Amino acid sequence: MTKTLRGADIVVRTLERAGHTTIFTLSGNHIMSLFDAAIETKLDLLHVRHEAATVHMADAYGRLTGKPGIAWVTGGPGHANAVGALFTALGQETPMVLMSGHTETDQLGKGGFQELQQVEMAAPVTKASWMATDTATVGMDVAQAIRIATTGRPGPVHLSLPSDILDATVDEEDVLWPTDADFTAEPVGLSDAAVDAILSIIRGAKRPLLIGAPVLANRPGRNLMSRLQAALGIPGCLSEGPRGFNDATLGRYGDVAKRADLIVLLGKALDFTLKFGAEPFISADCQFISIDPEGVILDRAIQAKGSKLAFGCVADTYPAGEALIRRATAKGDPAWVAEVEAAFADRPDSVRTAVSSTQDKVHPAEVFRVLQGFLERAPDAVLICDGGEFAQWGQSILKNDRRMINGVAGSIGSSLPMASGARVAEPTAPVFAVLGDGTFGFHMSELETAVRLNLPYVAIVGTDCRWNAEYNLQVRDYGPNRTHGCELNPTHYELVATALGGHGELVVRAADLAPAIERALASGKPAVINVMIESIPSPVVRR
Repeated sequence: MTKTLRGADIVVRTLERAGHTTIFTLSGNHIMSLFDAAIETKLDLLHVRHEAATVHMADAYGRLTGKPGIAWVTGGPGHANAVGALFTALGQETPMVLMSGHTETDQLGKGGFQELQQVEMAAPVTKASWMATDTATVGMDVAQAIRIATTGRPGPVHLSLPSDILDATVDEEDVLWPTDADFTAEPVGLSDAAVDAILSIIRGAKRPLLIGAPVLANRPGRNLMSRLQAALGIPGCLSEGPRGFNDATLGRYGDVAKRADLIVLLGKALDFTLKFGAEPFISADCQFISIDPEGVILDRAIQAKGSKLAFGCVADTYPAGEALIRRATAKGDPAWVAEVEAAFADRPDSVRTAVSSTQDKVHPAEVFRVLQGFLERAPDAVLICDGGEFAQWGQSILKNDRRMINGVAGSIGSSLPMASGARVAEPTAPVFAVLGDGTFGFHMSELETAVRLNLPYVAIVGTDCRWNAEYNLQVRDYGPNRTHGCELNPTHYELVATALGGHGELVVRAADLAPAIERALASGKPAVINVMIESIPSPVVRR
């Protein structure tokens, strides 16, 4: 007797066969068949409280593991809730797949239940977006989505799954099952001739600078950058934040960029974070090398720099870096390397010495000087920096090679679900999230998710009772007498954690922070340490 399978069975078995068994999801009418089908598999469904959280958790999982995070949400409003979070994953080049339920295909254009142009909605914030149309081949759709998410410049992919495609049955022998090869693609490397041309141009430069893409902002990527800089004998950095040359992590990055006579872009797009390579931020005489996974991004660099683009080619970021290392010999200028490293390490005096001048409030620098000790104690710790001014202090002070930030997209609010996603990927080492009080409000309900799923982490919330980044924009652009609409209440956010079953601490003195962190870690629960802080602009190196 021939066995029949539903489309939902094919989807979950495809994921199981490929080893993608961790699913971040929020239930809804259109995907209940997937929930039912998962019962017969090894899939682990991690059920959250808001659809955007499924994407943020999959984002964190993808960044830490290199495997695509998988998110399931229902159609219509569920899909709409999830789409905004894809922009963060796109900016940080995170491999992940969002699978959304969808109105039945026979109801399209007729006002079907929660009918929405989901494919078109997700397209601008994904590498690819489409709808499955055939039950027998839906497994191939899943494999294609995973392949695209992990190929070239990694990024999010969206696949809509109509209810009738999931509910329909086909004979098992008629299912087109993907093979292992269908989930992956051969990486695009650099030819020896291309490598030698790039190395020749680098050797001819006096002040070269290597700039890496956000996809390198993880432990393997940072290791590759370190080995590459040593092999080439040139300084380098990662460009992964929205503040570009004002990145708090990189000290006097803007000064370095102005002095460079060659900028090598390793997978990094020539975009707003680099001021499009324009004067006066970049010297008029500076040349560029662009090594990029996407021809369209390479073409953009050609159009922007013209003859100043000394070399450009299409290649995947990691293989390209390894190819350069294999054929390189370090012949750079040690004095230039030392000068750049000193510039990147430069910080305002306040980072090292600032203390609070306000009773019952802590200076942000004091918070992170304490936290740095915990990161040094646990080298495998995961750090998530999310939000505006408070998190910028953290990025300026904290050193950690498993750090995730809100990224090039400049969005905020992802840190609590990302902390849960990080805990799934990292079951033992401490997970810390640092965020402001404005940011905390986006996903505070996900503390219940973390409690229910036993995903402990420590969230340090800097409470200054305002949207401080926007307040400082008002002061800068319109004047101190035109600030309004950015105030928040001095809320006891630590009580939110305890009310939801987690651990909470209130800190108003710097001396009490370290013991509070110790208790939070020892609790074994999702923890919120609410630190009442002075409202201070982010640190900027001024010369």
